[in-house]
Amino acid sequence: MRKASKEKKRALITGASSGIGAAFARHLARDGYDVVLVARSRERLDDLAGELQAQHGVAAEALPADLTDPPELHIVEEMLADGVGLDLLVNNAGFGTGGAFRELEVNQEESEIRLNVVALVRLTRAALPSMVARNSGAIINVSSLAGFQAAPFNATYGATKAFVNSFTESLAEELRGSAVKVQMLCPGFTRTEFQERASLDVSGVPSFAWMSAEAVVDASLTALQRGDLVCIPGMQNKMVATLTSLLPRSLTRRVSGMLTRSVVKLEG
Repeated sequence: MRKASKEKKRALITGASSGIGAAFARHLARDGYDVVLVARSRERLDDLAGELQAQHGVAAEALPADLTDPPELHIVEEMLADGVGLDLLVNNAGFGTGGAFRELEVNQEESEIRLNVVALVRLTRAALPSMVARNSGAIINVSSLAGFQAAPFNATYGATKAFVNSFTESLAEELRGSAVKVQMLCPGFTRTEFQERASLDVSGVPSFAWMSAEAVVDASLTALQRGDLVCIPGMQNKMVATLTSLLPRSLTRRVSGMLTRSVVKLEG
C-alpha cells in the first residue's frame, strides 16, 4: 500500500466502486484523505481513483479484489497489517439475496456470509492492532436496519447484519478507554445498486422511505466525530428502529415477512 504524505490521513474503503462505498470515497477525499479503494471492478475503481485525484489532489489507489476469495482477501489483510498507519477502515462491501431460503442457491448464500461477515471480521482483525498501538483510528462497519430484527425472505442477509451489529458493539466495549472508535452504520432504503442485485422490486416503496448514499455517509461521518457507536441515518429509520425495539419479536417478524414478501421476487 502506497504511503500517504504525513499531513494527510488515510482510509481504506471496501465496496468502493458504487453506492455507499463510492460516496464514502468521495466524501473522505474531499476532506483530504488519501484513499485505498477496494472492490471487484478494476475499471470502476480506476475511474473513481482518477476522479478523486483530479478533483481533490489526494492519493487514490485502486485495489481490485474479490473479498469472497480467500487469497484475494488475504492480500488486503496483509496491507492492513503491514504496520503502515490507517486512520479509517470502512467495511462497506456486502450484498443481499431475496427469496425463500429453501429455494436459494446455497453457494450464493455462503458467498454472502463470506463477504458480509468473514471479510469484515478478518479486515477488522488486521487493522485493529496498529490502531490500538497508536491509540488512534476508526472502523465503520456498514450494517442495516435489517440487523435489528428477523428478516424473512432476506434470512441470510438479516442474519449477517445482526452479526455485524453484535460484533461491533462487542468491539466498542473491548476498546473502552482507548481513542480507537468503532461504528455500526445501519441505513434503511438507500438508492444504490443493492436492490437490483438482491432481485428486489422496490417500485412500491414510497419516496419518503429512501435516502441517498451521500446523505447516509454524511450522517455516518458526523456521528463518528461525535463518537457515536450506532448511526441510524434518517428520522424515518430511527423511528422504525425504535418501534422495532418496543414491539414483540413475533409481531416484528410477521410484519417484516409481509413487507419483504411484497418486494422479493418469489418462485412459484
